[in-house]
This record gives sequence, structure tokens and C-alpha cells, in this order.
Amino acid sequence: MIFTLPVPPPPFIGARATADAAEVAELDRRFQLAVKTNDVKRIDAILHPSFALILGDGTVVTRDEILQEARQRVYEYEIQDEDPGTQMVRVWGSTAVVTARLRIRGRGKDGQPFARLLWFSDTYVRTPRGWRYAFGQASRSLPFRES
Repeated sequence: MIFTLPVPPPPFIGARATADAAEVAELDRRFQLAVKTNDVKRIDAILHPSFALILGDGTVVTRDEILQEARQRVYEYEIQDEDPGTQMVRVWGSTAVVTARLRIRGRGKDGQPFARLLWFSDTYVRTPRGWRYAFGQASRSLPFRES
């Protein structure tokens, strides 16, 4: 016996979803730039109040921790950029998920250099104040290579 499940419609249906996807794509790029420059004000404006990030090793990073790291300039970034052509945005009503490959290189507060390449998924939700970054997941670090 074969069972078939209904196939959901593709996430990009209609002009509204297309406009939302473009808005969220740009917002996510602005978030990456804010992290790169330790721009606390912009990070604060983009993050949802209940934000959480799960790293590839299972570490949970809270909104307050992200803001504190930026305030203290724990990381100084040379690179904190999505690889061109890897970003994909999917929109389902008031939820949007951005997936992209991220290249990171810099120094930690101890002065030690670091370099990472990873995939991430960032979930944005529509709020009365606009789209906010509510939840993220990042893969384990992949071998970093210069682009």
C-alpha cells in the first residue's frame, strides 16, 4: 500500500512573500555586518527579545550574551561575511528562515586568531515592530579556506 502526503506549496507564493524574502535577506546581511563591527545598537534592534542561538557543539548563546560580547568587543573581525550566492530565504507567512555559508576570521579577546567556515540557519519572525531575528543554528566549523 502506498500512502501519499499532501505537498505543501512552495514558500515563495505571491508578491508579499517575495518582498518579505528580500527584506529579511537584507536584514540578515545587516545583522552580519553589525556583528562584524560590534555595533551593539544595531544588533539590539535586530534581535528578538527571546533570541537564542545554538552552536554546532550544542552551546546555547542568549541575546544578552551576544550584546555583551559586542559591548566588550570580545571578538575583532576581519571577515564576518556570507559567501556570495549561498544565501537562501524561505518565507512562510510571519516566519522566515535564512540559510547561508558564513566565513569568519579575526582575533579573540586573548589575541588568539581564529578562522571558521560554517553554515547557519537564522529564523526571523514578523512582529509589530518589523522582522526580528529570533532563533539561529550554526554548524560545526568546516575547514576554512581563503575565497
